Amino acid sequence: MTTTVTATAPVSPRPFGRTLCPMVTPFTEAGALDLDGAGRLAERLVAEGCDGLVLNGTTGESPTTSDAEKARLITAVREAVGDRVPLVAGVGTADTLHTVELALAAGKAGADGVLVVTPYYSRPPQDALEAHFRQVADASGLPVMLYDIPGRTGTRIEPETVIRLADHPRIVAVKDCSYDFLGIQKVLARTGLACYAGCDEHVLALYALGGAGCVSTVANVVPRRIAEILEAFEAGDTARAAVLQRRAAPLVEAMTAAGEQGAVTAKALLNALGLPAGPVRAPLRPAGRAAADGLRAVYEEFTAA
Repeated sequence: MTTTVTATAPVSPRPFGRTLCPMVTPFTEAGALDLDGAGRLAERLVAEGCDGLVLNGTTGESPTTSDAEKARLITAVREAVGDRVPLVAGVGTADTLHTVELALAAGKAGADGVLVVTPYYSRPPQDALEAHFRQVADASGLPVMLYDIPGRTGTRIEPETVIRLADHPRIVAVKDCSYDFLGIQKVLARTGLACYAGCDEHVLALYALGGAGCVSTVANVVPRRIAEILEAFEAGDTARAAVLQRRAAPLVEAMTAAGEQGAVTAKALLNALGLPAGPVRAPLRPAGRAAADGLRAVYEEFTAA
């Protein structure tokens, strides 16, 4: 017998929506930006349940797109989806001044908010990190989502630093890829920040604790299935939400935890489904035949359930 429990509304606000997708950046076979494909892919994601899109993020291969390409992508997606969903633009770099420039350009191109990753490679201390984020937030008129992903940047935004940054009026959210579930609970308890799960295996868990939703790589290929997890929980059917999260686990593992980067796996599946994606840019390499076949098999088993 299925037990239905009434779930309370999330504690976090939702400045950028509930089910966000860090959209891949489609390229042509020659490697150029595919703006028409980007518009079609964005339309599909919105139609299938995403109420926010993140552009020029990790899955969007931001390290290998130029500043001009980033702005053009934002403009093209804005034209495709209109004002139906918020657009959050990744602007984080290893250089504070460059990050400010990208944040200003994103606003001009049509973004509703900016995603600012921890400066990488130089590994600044926490006081320098705090100053970096404040400088970007001061310079841009757009609301800011902090992006904590130490596995890629080499530096954690410590919970106490996030808590201090929450006093800035334009720092409104955090995308959590820290794998420190206790740390993000501290942020939830002590701030009004919108906390988004950036790891697909944490989508339901963080939402159940009062998170705002997710920024889901897996949503690139199964947007409706990811949205349904949070919809079921919010409707009070917590048992169904848990079942849906568990069913997604094999695809989550195949796309995000099996050795290939999310941009590679998402593009492999989108290409196999005839959807806009195209190649990845070097130094990334496309999924090999065996990996692509394995991804497709996991996807087909999941979608058949």
